[in-house]
Amino acid sequence: MHRLFALLLALPLLVFAADGPRLNKALNEQIVFVRSGSGLFVTELETTIFKPDGDGPYPLVVINHGKEFGNPKFQPRARYIVASREFVRRGYVVMIPMRSGFSKSSGGYIEGGCNIAGNGLAQAADIDAALAHARTLPYVDSQRIVVVGQSHGGLSTMALGTTEQAGVLGLINFAGGLRLDRCNGWEASLAEAFADYGKAGRYRSLWFYGDNDSYWPKKTIDEMHAAHVAAGGKARMVAFGSFKGDSHGMFSQQDGLAIWWPEVEKFLIELGLPVGQLPASGTDPDSLRLAAAGKVPFIAESERCRRLYQLFVDADYPRAFAASGNGRCGYAWGGEDPRKRAIDFCRAKTEEVCKLYAIDDEITWRNEATN
Repeated sequence: MHRLFALLLALPLLVFAADGPRLNKALNEQIVFVRSGSGLFVTELETTIFKPDGDGPYPLVVINHGKEFGNPKFQPRARYIVASREFVRRGYVVMIPMRSGFSKSSGGYIEGGCNIAGNGLAQAADIDAALAHARTLPYVDSQRIVVVGQSHGGLSTMALGTTEQAGVLGLINFAGGLRLDRCNGWEASLAEAFADYGKAGRYRSLWFYGDNDSYWPKKTIDEMHAAHVAAGGKARMVAFGSFKGDSHGMFSQQDGLAIWWPEVEKFLIELGLPVGQLPASGTDPDSLRLAAAGKVPFIAESERCRRLYQLFVDADYPRAFAASGNGRCGYAWGGEDPRKRAIDFCRAKTEEVCKLYAIDDEITWRNEATN
């Protein structure tokens, strides 16, 4: 048993068990475990990978997650499905590592007391390990890498930028920071952390912050950016105003895509990276049909249904879309029985039969019906 355990530790990568969570086949989703650290301090990082069809090599986007309230071990695996789908459509591999102590990653979360700058640098060590693994993947172009972070992941991304990272061309920071209410003067410490990262920073960065962020007052945001730039950091701020009830989560939401993608597209072009959508590969007829709203029966004349269908295509598993013969439709995702909920939404204002068109990535129109 001890020899088996030692053998498992020696493996650089553990593939997630086949009976694990449902993976998005349209995005070639997989879960791997990546080694971080050495000796007694080795941890295995639960890491999600999305990729385009084909062998590549494709440029890489690494997305670093935030920290939710409570025990990091209970934080779910981050997938950022809206952003991941958009990058894969543009020909990028997406890697999302869960850092030590988060979700199913081993080890413990490194708190670091009230030292915000040190906390970010400790988190960056796990990102460095994920990048090292990514560079070994044959379908990754190790010379074309962009590192992205949201909230705590944004702080960690900017911390990573203080070290030389082969192939990294730029950083993107979505509402980055670390709020430590228990620490007196945490706002000033946060600004000092970004000043430190600016002083040692090696990469240009693009920042997104909103006016109604529940974590960062606007004054704190301005101070973070000013301190970073004054110390020598190269950061362009996108102050996009208010977003729904809380701009902190803009990056994760479908409605946020229209805010951040045009600016990210400009940034990628500046870095000499591709932004055009990949042509359909033709390897999976159902997936190709799934992406085409014009193929869905009975919704061509309904703007609402076409919009709902796009939301369905961009939704996470489990999901279902239903349509009727008179231009009514409904979709549902997550929770219990999305098939029934999609049918119920479709039938809410029609007496016609509603029929399931698609479930997850499978088109079921030809053999699914309900009264």
